[in-house]
Amino acid sequence: MDSIEISVQEAAALLQSSADVRLIDVREDFEREICCIKSSQQLTETLAEDMIQNWDRGQQIVFQCHHGGRSRAAAEYFIQQGFSQVRNLNGGIDAWSREIDPSLARY
Repeated sequence: MDSIEISVQEAAALLQSSADVRLIDVREDFEREICCIKSSQQLTETLAEDMIQNWDRGQQIVFQCHHGGRSRAAAEYFIQQGFSQVRNLNGGIDAWSREIDPSLARY
């Protein structure tokens, strides 16, 4: 994979077309209280341990945060752990709220 970045349009299409894609939100609780993408799952320490110990290394995963910086770090970490189908949501939930779902609050 040349680039781990995925546009919000590509991610929306991927999530709509495949139930096998996991959207992992690396933001803090207070950020998720403001808004979150419905299909996302928050990355907790417990989930991270489960992913590393039990998930198929070919699992499709899209990481997201507010603007894409923290999620890129998470994506790079999971690539180092052997995951091969990892992407980072370019622009984060901020871009998602502008381009895919304007009903989401922006902050």
